[in-house]
Amino acid sequence: MRTDSACPCGSGKAYTACCEPYLDHDQRPVTAEALMRSRYSGYVLARKDYLLRTWHESTRPETLDLNDAGTVRWLGLKVVRTEAGGPDDARGVVEFVARSKVGGKAHRLHETSQFVREGGQWFYLDGTLRTVTQPAQK
Repeated sequence: MRTDSACPCGSGKAYTACCEPYLDHDQRPVTAEALMRSRYSGYVLARKDYLLRTWHESTRPETLDLNDAGTVRWLGLKVVRTEAGGPDDARGVVEFVARSKVGGKAHRLHETSQFVREGGQWFYLDGTLRTVTQPAQK
C-alpha cells in the first residue's frame, strides 16, 4: 500500500498515520474502536498474521482462511456505535457495517463486536451478526 494512501478503515487519515503502526510496527490500539478499524484494514490487506494476533485466545480459530481475499473487494466501513472500549476500560463493544463486493454482488456485514483488554492490549473476542444483506438484482 502506498504510504500516502487513505487508510482502508475510513478514518479519513493516511494509512501511515492510522492503521499502519498497528499492522506493521507492533503498536497497540488504545481503544476497542481503533482495534476494530485496524482489523478491518487487516481484512482489506489480507493480513492473517495481524488478525490472528489480535483475536482473543479463548475464541481464536487455529487458522484463518483468506484464500478468497483476492475475490473480495472491500468498499467501506461505517462505525454505527461504540460502548466503553476506552484506554481505561476492560471491555468494549463496537457495532459496524462493512460493505464489500464478491463476484460483482454487493454485500453488507452488520456486526456487533465484543472486545476485551488484557495486559494493556485490546483483543477481538467475538461478534454477533446483525444482518447480512445482498441488495436485490435489478
